Amino acid sequence: MTYTSMWFAFGFVLIALLLSLWQKLGLEKEIAIGTIRSTIQLLLIGYVLNFVFHSDNVFFIVILIIMMISVASWNAASRGKNLPGIFWRIAFSLAITELVTMGLMVTLGLVIPTPQYLIPMSGMIIGSSMIVSSLFLTHMNREVDTAKGEIETLLSLGASTRQAVQGVLKRAVKASMIPTFDTMKTIGLVQLPGMMTGMIVAGASPIEAVRYQILIMLSFSSSAAISAVLISLLSYRLWFTKDSMLRL
Repeated sequence: MTYTSMWFAFGFVLIALLLSLWQKLGLEKEIAIGTIRSTIQLLLIGYVLNFVFHSDNVFFIVILIIMMISVASWNAASRGKNLPGIFWRIAFSLAITELVTMGLMVTLGLVIPTPQYLIPMSGMIIGSSMIVSSLFLTHMNREVDTAKGEIETLLSLGASTRQAVQGVLKRAVKASMIPTFDTMKTIGLVQLPGMMTGMIVAGASPIEAVRYQILIMLSFSSSAAISAVLISLLSYRLWFTKDSMLRL
């Protein structure tokens, strides 16, 4: 794909802008900012990846993965701005999820430990875990607000913070994992995933592309579970004060 073709692709953004103007949705600014940011970010990361792939240096791979975790944690933490220390808890859960998932892939010989495999797959795993963390915080805030009376009643009866919030916690964890497994149920029938499509467009055999996509989708199941459970265990106390009162 040439740069000229890429410029023509901005015509799709023009369609979105025109529809927003026509329906008076007020999304023109968000569409413009999103388009500019995504284009610049992708171009920059393209040059960075080109450098890292050719250098084949473990240090650069680690730095890039740390950057991914940091940005993903910052984005997910925006769902819980009222929770002190939530960024570091999310970062820790994403780091453990990445370490366990990629560690198993490399140890079992499922992935060749080279930048061309480690970085894209790490990005997909971290991105999926980021979405799970964001969903957990969103659902947890909503569930706590809905069940505020129930939680306060349990606390007044002598329940610990964990006991008082256990039901809410389970519902939030379950809700954060459902999209991942719903996607797994319909993949290949409703959509052809990005990694598989990219490999096919690049000229790889569809069978080989499918094998890698299966590997990624199966890893998503464990990464979703690990990140959801970890962030729930690390963060549920943040909805309470030091005196074990529900935080307003």
